[in-house]
Amino acid sequence: MTVELRELQWPDIEVLTALEEQLFEHDAWSAPSWWSELAARPRRRYTVATEADTIVGYAGLDCAGATADIMTIAVTPGQQGRGVGHTLLDWLMAQARESGAEAVLLEVRADNEVARNLYARAGFEHIRTRRGYYRPGNVDAHIMRAHLEDSHA
Repeated sequence: MTVELRELQWPDIEVLTALEEQLFEHDAWSAPSWWSELAARPRRRYTVATEADTIVGYAGLDCAGATADIMTIAVTPGQQGRGVGHTLLDWLMAQARESGAEAVLLEVRADNEVARNLYARAGFEHIRTRRGYYRPGNVDAHIMRAHLEDSHA
């Protein structure tokens, strides 16, 4: 597998909106949400992972001082389990370091064990729970943090 990372471009929004609906259903970002995110650059940084010019994943980070926030990270179903998520997480952590952040925060669905394990392997620790945050479904959100000097990503 040869996955390449490149900066998210405006023409990618249509593809990402369709992927969001497939991957996240009720929590999917709309096209206007993506437009707003890209308009917030350079504070917001986004990348897409491509294989043979096809988007197979994407990730974004908000660089807001001492703590950076992972806004999104996603991998298409056919590419999950092939290291794309780890590659994207490495990129996010590098961007956070480059921005001068000391820590990175993220929020993950409590029922997304694969993602929680990926983050734990990268040095993230669970710091609190938002009960019933994701709706519908009333699924808890786990807030996780990694201190950059301690992370393994």
